[in-house]
Amino acid sequence: MRIDAHHHLWDLARRDQPWMDGPWADPIRRSYALGDLIPHLTAHRLDGTVLVQSSSSYDETTDLLALVAGDGPVRGVVGWADLTDPGLADVLAALPRGLVGIRHQVQDEPDPDWLTRPEVLRGLGVLADAGLVYDLLVTPRELPAAQAAVHAVPGLSFVLDHAAKPEVARGAWQPWADRVTALARHPNVSCKLSGLVTEADWSAWRPGRILPYARHILDVFGPGRVLFGSDWPVCTLAAAYDDVLALAESATGGLTEAERAAVFGGTAGRVYGIGAPHGRWARPRPPR
Repeated sequence: MRIDAHHHLWDLARRDQPWMDGPWADPIRRSYALGDLIPHLTAHRLDGTVLVQSSSSYDETTDLLALVAGDGPVRGVVGWADLTDPGLADVLAALPRGLVGIRHQVQDEPDPDWLTRPEVLRGLGVLADAGLVYDLLVTPRELPAAQAAVHAVPGLSFVLDHAAKPEVARGAWQPWADRVTALARHPNVSCKLSGLVTEADWSAWRPGRILPYARHILDVFGPGRVLFGSDWPVCTLAAAYDDVLALAESATGGLTEAERAAVFGGTAGRVYGIGAPHGRWARPRPPR
């Protein structure tokens, strides 16, 4: 089972995406539907995807969950919820089927210790009780708080998105490397091999600048806790879907077949509880 564990869809006619806050976002300032992604999945024989929230909206989460129904490629949704809501358990219980995790744009919070606030830790405990995963969208600045939260809620599975966004364009290695290594010591944390191209120089990146970061993630987490994610269509600011997948394949080139299978699907299946494809999408994909 080959899984793209991280992609986005949005409809700008239905809601704004506040993070598109400047001209830098103009190349992707349009709506993206599932039909825009499917050709990429088919071309690369991917069996399914995990669809991830892009705005702090229950309405968006509900719209995304509607795509889990039927025999399409969306195997689960990482949606948004207000972790500080005392009624969070009831809110989660009322959402449609297909929710596998929750994410919040922690990187945008002014407080670098937001994840350690008592009301947030309480919400993370609710996610653990509900059997959901929490996706960590953080930068190196928030990694210490992320580690504290992971330690405080050991019963919750965490997934680190985009390898915590190292500053690839500047060639910065520390404190990112040590902080990611410390986080990886917690067995309830996995990491997405995703989002690195958009942390590099969009117009002049080369694999040699990005691969050390990818390989560090593989070294400290181990292939059994690493998930491939395209971060499409955000990745297209710097690279095509084909290029992102090729970069991940290069980073994992020295692994065994079983280890590569974990990175490209097995880990996502285990962490998010994603089952085998079914219906039309379960039919063999065309050869490359």
